[in-house]
Amino acid sequence: MIYRTLGRTGLKVSLVSYGSGGPSKLGQNTGISSNDQDLLIHKCIDSGVNLFDTSEAYGDSESILARGLKGVPRESYILATKCRYLDRGGVMRTPEDIASSIENSLVRLQVDCVDVLQFHVFNSKHYFDVVEQHYPVLKRFQEQGKIRFIGFSEQFKVEHDHKGVVLALESHPALWDVIQLKYGILNQTAANKALPLAMEHNVGIVNMAAVRIKLVSPKLLREQIAQWKIQGLIPQNAVPDDAPLDWLIHDDVDSVISAGYKFAADHPGISTVLTGTSSLTHLEDNLKAMEEPTLAEDDKHRLQELFGEIAIYI
Repeated sequence: MIYRTLGRTGLKVSLVSYGSGGPSKLGQNTGISSNDQDLLIHKCIDSGVNLFDTSEAYGDSESILARGLKGVPRESYILATKCRYLDRGGVMRTPEDIASSIENSLVRLQVDCVDVLQFHVFNSKHYFDVVEQHYPVLKRFQEQGKIRFIGFSEQFKVEHDHKGVVLALESHPALWDVIQLKYGILNQTAANKALPLAMEHNVGIVNMAAVRIKLVSPKLLREQIAQWKIQGLIPQNAVPDDAPLDWLIHDDVDSVISAGYKFAADHPGISTVLTGTSSLTHLEDNLKAMEEPTLAEDDKHRLQELFGEIAIYI
């Protein structure tokens, strides 16, 4: 396992981290047993994965992680969780509600302190209100020793231009130790401003959802590339109509998914890349892909030329 430093936190994090959200939610949405959930977590630990990401919004993921990590020395892994700053009706939660949320997460995770506490799917619309009303709550928990570092995950579905990340790092870079954003083959625009700003201010970046949905489905990938050709976003002859990214498969790249993970890690601003699979086989494949987290330079540059300026949610 390769380890990188998570920005100013100084934490040494595994290049592959495990996320308990996404389509699977640690197997809650795929129907795997509690024993298989534990096996996934143990496989991560045995493979050197030391960062586990969760949220109060991910069903029972916090409790499942706590069960799976029971007996594992606390100092050997890093826990990152998140709290919603909006209620389910889209209304700003009160500071008291935020405090209760954090306390409840600590109980579910069965720990006295989380390493990283993040606002969940943060966007620019609410940025200054959250900084004024909610950030002080997290700061108080940090002063009490219940939180080590503070951050947020971006709302990429709404702001695929990373507007919230850029706003945060231009307005209050000292407030944010860690940020989760999306950067991958089909979503490269974080490289324009968000990642350079993070590097400038030594903010740790967790790369989320870098390989998901369309990149892992040959049918959806083919349809997306065809749509981009019709829209004129990429030239008609830029890539084949069928299996449009299979030219990436050679040498130690055995699949488009493998290429996706390598590309997601192949930026100096990225500290770690989340994988959220509930399949032990897929987890092993993803771990193998990241043993050498780079693509051939020609392939990487071709991907940047093809998709580097396309700012569309994928």
